[in-house]
Amino acid sequence: MKIKRKFSNLPYKYSNLKNSNIVIVPVPYDYTQTWKKGSKYGPIAFLSASNYIELYDIETDSEVYKKGIFVAPFVKINSNSSKNMIKKVYHITKKFLLKEKFVTLIGGDHSISIGGIRAFGEKYSDMSILHMDAHADLRPIYNGNPYNHACSMYEASKKYPIVQVGIRSMDILEKNVIKNKNVFYMHNIFECKNESWITDVIQRLSNNVFISIDIDVFDPSIAPATGTPEPGGLDWYTSLKLFKHVFYKKNVVGFDIVELLPYKKEFCTDFLTVKLFYKLLSYKYESKLSH
Repeated sequence: MKIKRKFSNLPYKYSNLKNSNIVIVPVPYDYTQTWKKGSKYGPIAFLSASNYIELYDIETDSEVYKKGIFVAPFVKINSNSSKNMIKKVYHITKKFLLKEKFVTLIGGDHSISIGGIRAFGEKYSDMSILHMDAHADLRPIYNGNPYNHACSMYEASKKYPIVQVGIRSMDILEKNVIKNKNVFYMHNIFECKNESWITDVIQRLSNNVFISIDIDVFDPSIAPATGTPEPGGLDWYTSLKLFKHVFYKKNVVGFDIVELLPYKKEFCTDFLTVKLFYKLLSYKYESKLSH
């Protein structure tokens, strides 16, 4: 299969590296996935679905593609070694950060985040992480591998403040690592009668924020195509309300979106992922956002 390396077939003016403010790093890796594999095809499905997105965003009254969106070469995975993959992701992410680009990563399973976070953390010493996920991902080791997708936030949790949103599944061993004051469990979000939890999320983040989004943070009714779906997730507009506040109040330095596992007969999750990506960029670059 020929891999298309353009977002939404943008003309060269808006898709070459020199003119682009934004870089997408596609990482087709899913070796550590422990249930259904296939998220290595996520970046391809993402770029394919991008052909059908409207490039004008109604909410922000903007066309963020004019900031330029460059799609980097797919990260070449020559072995199943997650350690080697993470090193590659780290070096590639760092290369584009040194070029002062706004770097985004598309997975792949959640283990790809480890390399990206290492690179961002070197540039932003006061960085915090907004981790959007159904799962805590704080195991020190899983299936004999400290770089498993179930361990994607463990290393980062030892270095940076992490605020976790949407969590509704975890192992009891993770209770020794998890910081409950920084965890917004999904059942608590559901029971909250107002939006005070969003204010609490913002207050727990530092000024520079990296966002890591596992697609399974969303309810399977709107995002079924993921490797480990969990019932009772976030809906679309609640998620956007949180993201909009984060981008308005903080300096979001980059983000990744992982665990899109495309199905042959279901394309809504592919498109949701693209729409989410474009929304986040619109929030990043649109200066007229209201509270």
